[in-house]
Amino acid sequence: MKTPVTKNDRLTVHIEDLTHDGAGVAKVDGYPLFIQGGLPNETAEVHVLKTLKNYGFAKLKNIIEPSPYRVDAPCPVFGECGGCQLQHLSYEGQLAWKENMVRNVMKRIGKIDAPVLPVKGMEKSWEYRNKSQIPFALEDGQVLSGFYQSKSHRIADTNTCLIQSDEADRLMRAVKEHALELDLIPYNEETKKGQLRHLVVRKGRATKEVMVVLVTKHAKLSKKDAIIELIREVEPNVTSIMQNVNNRNTNVIFGDETNTVWGKSVIEDLIGDVRFEISARSFYQVNPVQTEVLYKQALDYAQLSGTETVIDAYCGIGTISLFLAQQAKQVLGVEIVPQAIEDAKRNAELNGFTNTYFEAGPAEEVIPKWYKEGKKADVLVVDPPRKGCDEALLTTIIEQRPKRVVYVSCNPATLARDLRILEDGGYKTMEVQPVDMFPQTTHVEAVAIILLT
Repeated sequence: MKTPVTKNDRLTVHIEDLTHDGAGVAKVDGYPLFIQGGLPNETAEVHVLKTLKNYGFAKLKNIIEPSPYRVDAPCPVFGECGGCQLQHLSYEGQLAWKENMVRNVMKRIGKIDAPVLPVKGMEKSWEYRNKSQIPFALEDGQVLSGFYQSKSHRIADTNTCLIQSDEADRLMRAVKEHALELDLIPYNEETKKGQLRHLVVRKGRATKEVMVVLVTKHAKLSKKDAIIELIREVEPNVTSIMQNVNNRNTNVIFGDETNTVWGKSVIEDLIGDVRFEISARSFYQVNPVQTEVLYKQALDYAQLSGTETVIDAYCGIGTISLFLAQQAKQVLGVEIVPQAIEDAKRNAELNGFTNTYFEAGPAEEVIPKWYKEGKKADVLVVDPPRKGCDEALLTTIIEQRPKRVVYVSCNPATLARDLRILEDGGYKTMEVQPVDMFPQTTHVEAVAIILLT
């Protein structure tokens, strides 16, 4: 079938929207063109690079009418680094686009007519990440560090990242400068040679504690004392230096072996009044300011009076569970990863909670077992991964029929899909509240309240 545009065409187009990876979308006779760097409500001249059957790609050549929200991206590697997609869109514009995006997927995918509220954004939309995972490379005798280019494993070399902490920036620069003299030769994925794979920096926002994790190919650190000295000199708030050994030929960051090099094996942080221990490999939300906003929203939708039993599916290390336990009679958490359940139990003990119970296993199997044991939920909370809820869990919810479901989502598209299934099973979505956990990127989280009709 002939497309309405061909390669090397030069066109004037009106950009209507953004894709999930931040490219502008224009339509020529209904045919979508994806334009990197374009923004909604812009008129631009573009050069067509490639055409496929159902869509094509074009390069932005000249902006004729810019978006009122267009700004100059402050990062020198924006457009090269794949970490941020929206630095050229003002924060006001980002929030407006994210609200509209959530509203559109609710209608298009879920056929959901519940109100979508304005996005809860941040007062300060930079330096929000409390965890940084920094790769290294060696090219022509020079150590490179930064973040991967979009859809690539080539590093966009930089000495700073505007969305990560100052501590992570300082440690990245120091390790980059001294890597060779410390025998931390960057690992090469093609030759399988080298030692240093990643530098991971974690920071407790409330406690100011910092953990440094060196992800290496081999367990032996030949200049261990010098490495410790450098890290402690650069960042006095470091309380934990860890080493993770990953000798597999994989692009997964962590291996199975983690050892303490110096200091403690965990750092601590608080979300609200709840304290958490964070290990090198613990899952913990990377934006602590907005995590509190997100969890308070979940707590508000749960409408707890102190008499309810709450089930938290996908409970992880217990972050939402313990937040809910402050106002519930009891909270039962289930998670398929056994280590996360051990972390959840330890965090409950750390905070003195006696009204929590955690069990490892698939939620769709554990929850029906609990119901048979008389442990029935007044409120059920789900916080699934990006792929959304397991279909068997949605079936379990519909069968067990808790009166109130709070759905915390990191992917509006799968949220809309799952809400449709729950509505077809006798529930009604009352409201969706988006929360901006990742400013400068296209990602947005949302909390939905669903009631049994």
